[in-house]
Amino acid sequence: MTDAAELRRRTQELLAAHPPATTERVDFLKARFDAGLAWVHYPEGLGGLGAPRTLQAVVDAELEAAGAPDNDPRRIGIGLGMAAPTILGFGTEEQKRNFLRPLWVGEEVWCQLFSEPGAGSDLAALGTRAVREGDDWVINGQKVWTSSAHVARWAILIARTDPDVPKHRGITYFICDMTDPGVEVRPLRQVTGEAEFNEVFLTDVRIPDAHRLGEIGDGWRVAQTTLMNERVSIGGMRIPREGGMIGPVSKTWRERPELRTHDLHQRLLKLWVEAEVARLSGERLRQQLVAGQPGHEGSGMKLGFARLNQEISGLEVELLGEEGLLYDDWTMRRPELVDFTGRDAGYRYLRSKGNSIEGGTSEVLLNIVAERVLGLPSEPRTDKDVAWKDLAR
Repeated sequence: MTDAAELRRRTQELLAAHPPATTERVDFLKARFDAGLAWVHYPEGLGGLGAPRTLQAVVDAELEAAGAPDNDPRRIGIGLGMAAPTILGFGTEEQKRNFLRPLWVGEEVWCQLFSEPGAGSDLAALGTRAVREGDDWVINGQKVWTSSAHVARWAILIARTDPDVPKHRGITYFICDMTDPGVEVRPLRQVTGEAEFNEVFLTDVRIPDAHRLGEIGDGWRVAQTTLMNERVSIGGMRIPREGGMIGPVSKTWRERPELRTHDLHQRLLKLWVEAEVARLSGERLRQQLVAGQPGHEGSGMKLGFARLNQEISGLEVELLGEEGLLYDDWTMRRPELVDFTGRDAGYRYLRSKGNSIEGGTSEVLLNIVAERVLGLPSEPRTDKDVAWKDLAR
């Protein structure tokens, strides 16, 4: 069993062989991956050492103290938080070797082709079709709300391969090359003025069967691994005390006493406590991951994350008064990542509205928590045993 002392030794060996001050950033990250220090709980040869997940903090602390570069996780969050665990769980050995290293290093950005105009909250109703032709699958359809599609090389994609069975059973999971002919990415401009989301049109896109993840028709089960990891990565992010959205409003409160009122003080105290509870709950959730795959508790964390962000950003705008109505830049841009704390209060207020939609709507997550966590009776589902082709649309 690899312990903390062994990981420190290996990390110091990495730093000695590849000094951060004189080693190119990508070269250092590749060397770190090859040394098994990328994600230590992954298997040997795939960036890990088969060590307990909790020991990753030992490696990260040593590297941070030495000034080593990271892999810019915010930029490649979909790859790290969703694609990688799904590939690890369902990919072939060849797929793991081909995709995990450039994904972790950040050489290749990933996006997620799940939601559709007619299949958002009811994702299993998706209509994008995949038809087998020899060793390829021909894909036709439309996806929407696709973060980072404009900079992505690869996508995780679910498509319908059998319309004659109930909707959950006729889906297959693929890895799609976003540079292939027939893939068209169009920006979706948001209320912030930016186009961080996209819609993606797939017209006769050919995906080799070698890029299928899991068995044919088993895509819904594979997708559950992606979705549960997505919600953990959104709602259970590791942040310091007063990290995230509560940080800027707390800073403003301390530095601008003229803005304070008794009512705002009471609301800030309540939200500060809730933010701290959410932070500690996220830490507990990450510790639970050591024992296996994330459970449906991640849905509860993501649900709370969305509500808190919206309440905190609303309080911040109120606290700033007229200043809170200002907005820094409406320029149409297509950013590579979301920066909640690097912009002004107006941006945080507008962007947080999307938190209750992305990664699963709050309404859907409430159902998941009620049924899968609390054990309450499920809602009636009259279409459960109906073939997808016979569903009313």
